[in-house]
Amino acid sequence: MANKAVLNYLAATNRPYSSTDITLNLHKEFGKTAIQKALDQLTEEGKVREKTYGKQKVYAIILEDNNLSNDDENKEKEALDAEILRLTTDFKTVERETKQCEAELQAFISQPTNEEAKPKIVEIEKRISDLRSKIGSVSANWNDEAEARMQLVKEERAKHVKEYRKRKRLCMDILNAIMEGYQGSKKTLMEEIGIETDEDVAMPPLQ
Repeated sequence: MANKAVLNYLAATNRPYSSTDITLNLHKEFGKTAIQKALDQLTEEGKVREKTYGKQKVYAIILEDNNLSNDDENKEKEALDAEILRLTTDFKTVERETKQCEAELQAFISQPTNEEAKPKIVEIEKRISDLRSKIGSVSANWNDEAEARMQLVKEERAKHVKEYRKRKRLCMDILNAIMEGYQGSKKTLMEEIGIETDEDVAMPPLQ
């Protein structure tokens, strides 16, 4: 019964279709397995032509009139090629969407569960609470005297930084003068004298 329905459908449309398309276009009157079985039998009987393109198979009815003109044959071939192209494009689209969904699913699975996240949330909330308490304590104790002390510390620091840069410049001038008559590299000279650079002691940048 499925054989007759499939053959009649292909004859009426005279277009190539995949087994999935035929199943849907027949409004799922027959299951996909029954449709595929019918297509296989009709192909063996020489009533239907099967063409494979990649992973896709399409089917078209073989017209009984063997005296087809070249134009008819070309039209049939063009219809098959167009259907193959459509199916290939649809397949690639579905394949791409599937990979995207799999990636999103994997990312979702890698996320912690609610039970795993609860202890972390509690820990973060406690840290936030502690920091807010410290901010509140500093704000409460901040006054003109604290502001004056901070300003004094800034001025002292700026003075020491200025002096450090001055001495560093003098030291490098002396090293450059020695290098005029020194046979080795500046790095070797500094190692012999025992001079360490800012980078050697991992000194943070001075602002």
